[in-house]
Amino acid sequence: MYLGIDLGTSCVKIIILDEHDQLVAQASSPLEVSRPAPLWSEQAPADWWQATHLAMDELLQNHSVELQAVKAIGLSGQMHGATLLDSANHIIRPAILWNDGRSEAQCQWLESIEPNSRAITGNIAMPGFTAPKLVWLKENEPDNFAKIAKVLLPKDYLRFLMTGDYASDMSDSAGTLWLDVEKRAWSQAMLTASSLTEAQMPTLYEGTEITGMLHSELAKKWGIPAVPVIAGGGDNAAGAAGIGVINPNEAFLSLGTSGVYFVANESYQPNPDSAVHTFCHCIENTWHQMSVILSAASCLSWVTELTGFKNEQSLLNEIEKLDFSTPSPVIFLPYLSGERTPHNNPNAQGVFFGLGHNTNSAELGRAVLEGIAFAFADGQQALMDAGTVIDTVSVIGGGSRSKLWGKILSSVLNKPLTYRKGGEVGPAFGAARLAKIGVNSLAATDICLAGEIDDVIQPDPILSAYYVKQHEKFQQLYQSLKDHF
Repeated sequence: MYLGIDLGTSCVKIIILDEHDQLVAQASSPLEVSRPAPLWSEQAPADWWQATHLAMDELLQNHSVELQAVKAIGLSGQMHGATLLDSANHIIRPAILWNDGRSEAQCQWLESIEPNSRAITGNIAMPGFTAPKLVWLKENEPDNFAKIAKVLLPKDYLRFLMTGDYASDMSDSAGTLWLDVEKRAWSQAMLTASSLTEAQMPTLYEGTEITGMLHSELAKKWGIPAVPVIAGGGDNAAGAAGIGVINPNEAFLSLGTSGVYFVANESYQPNPDSAVHTFCHCIENTWHQMSVILSAASCLSWVTELTGFKNEQSLLNEIEKLDFSTPSPVIFLPYLSGERTPHNNPNAQGVFFGLGHNTNSAELGRAVLEGIAFAFADGQQALMDAGTVIDTVSVIGGGSRSKLWGKILSSVLNKPLTYRKGGEVGPAFGAARLAKIGVNSLAATDICLAGEIDDVIQPDPILSAYYVKQHEKFQQLYQSLKDHF
């Protein structure tokens, strides 16, 4: 048995994977995001640890026998979050998250102070990355900055509490803006630009390497042996391992809190000017490209609460009753947390356009699903403009459960979408697979295979025809409004 722990933005999810790659059990515990000021997004690391214990308690209550057979633990998690420890290993302040937009000016400053930034990191500096957050901290909270002994990413803070080790993997670290992504090593130039040193960084590992051993006291509490902990990966790279996207030109869409269009590459192929991310994969000697939209399934959660439905499925049921033979008059710009690809605009905002007296909750929900699909189409175009070839597209994340959304996405992107078993727990599944690889010295190509296909959704010709014009209108609306955000 192998444990996969995924620290997401909305919850901690933990799965048990058996030797035959079957999902034996899963448990989760929710998390909340704090937004104490405009553009800010933070979480308390103590809440991550509490949620991890709650999910483990649930597994222990229902699957104690399986937990006793666990051989290794793999980690995945939300990327970019600045988790700051002082010399006594105490948390200095709440973690600044991936969807925090406060450091736009610091991004521009970093690129001016280190002109080779994009060449080194393979990425344009964006507020979501870790480095500009630390520059912001130095300027605005100098006392806190002066206390920093270690900077860890969210999942790596869990690792520290589990093993006592300061360690990270290549895929997650590539999202800090401190990594030389081609060389897979910390960049002295980027650290110096941020007034930091390599001593304040964790030790780097490939995603399948062992970084330490679980504390014996914690192992006893969780009902598992004191097993090795594997480096793991950032949530998207781990999700790719979970769904088998490790070969060139394979892609997936992730419908989580954010939205990711992920494509695996066998070599380093940066194109930062298009706002496409180029990161290390969690598999050695492999890289990947991503287009990222900052709000995906979180928009569906938001409109569900806004319209008073008790859960997302209830709203989706109402949306399914609408007439999709004609386009909706309502268009939604899904920029509730700003946007990355292709706009790199932390100030972008969400917009409903085309409201009328007859607009109801279902129409708003439909506009949200379509607006997110249009944002993905912008990202797909950015990837293709960067020279990326996309052969197959799978779907992962909590939003993957909605086949209606799948039909909308497939029709907007004009590509078939493949749904595989375990796709809704992709990152945790991938983390468990990485644990299996690491502790048994197996080949990733033998373990990170594409899962059994549940469904393939083809583009709907009627929807595809009118979505072309709807997408153009969507793009025109952003261009008309961007100076007003």
